[in-house]
Amino acid sequence: MACQRILLLTDFGEGPYVGQIQALLHAHLPAVPCLGLMQDLPVFRPDLAAYLLPALMRDLPDGSLWLCIVDPGVGGPRSGLLIQAEGHWLIGPDNGLLSQVARRTVLCRVWQIGWQPERMSASFHGRDWFAPAAVRLFQGEDLALTPWGPAKLIGADWPDERAAVIYIDHFGNLMTGLRADRLDPEAVLIAAGHRLQRARTFCEVAVGQAFWYENALGLVEIAVNQGRADQRLGLRLGEPIVIG
Repeated sequence: MACQRILLLTDFGEGPYVGQIQALLHAHLPAVPCLGLMQDLPVFRPDLAAYLLPALMRDLPDGSLWLCIVDPGVGGPRSGLLIQAEGHWLIGPDNGLLSQVARRTVLCRVWQIGWQPERMSASFHGRDWFAPAAVRLFQGEDLALTPWGPAKLIGADWPDERAAVIYIDHFGNLMTGLRADRLDPEAVLIAAGHRLQRARTFCEVAVGQAFWYENALGLVEIAVNQGRADQRLGLRLGEPIVIG
């Protein structure tokens, strides 16, 4: 495994949880950078975050281990996964979160993680299972891996794109699970009764005007120039988007 860094992505937000994981990783892998890529993945919604992960991976360098945790079923029967997606590696729960990465990667290998530590809480597997599994992977220790066909993943039968709001950023912009290069630039989007046309970027529309554009991740994003699209349009996570 030729990994140079760990990227931590969770829905944990503020609080002690991310810091605990980073402290554990640093204690065992002091020479490996652990970067907190984002901690505001859609809370409890692996079905939405799944469509954000491939977009985040698109422009980042190879050689990263992605430690991905949105895990509302923690402590239940869901499995832990290790995925090699071309030049990236991912660890996380088998609840659909990693399904779209596996689906869209030509050279993809999936394993079920059979190893678990002797001592593990029921409710914090990010700290107690997935982070230690990442440590063992870097150290070349056994994870009791079982090959797991990508078609067996939870979420393998989900649609290739998600016509819905999958993420709301700090500015109130609304990312969707639609890939912009697959959408006609002349398409009109309908969201909560609002008809939205495309613009290349913010400065091409009037202040306060709502529009859609291709964001820096290659996704269709809905925005309001110098305003909050979530509040202006009354849209929340999971809200459907219709292509008119």
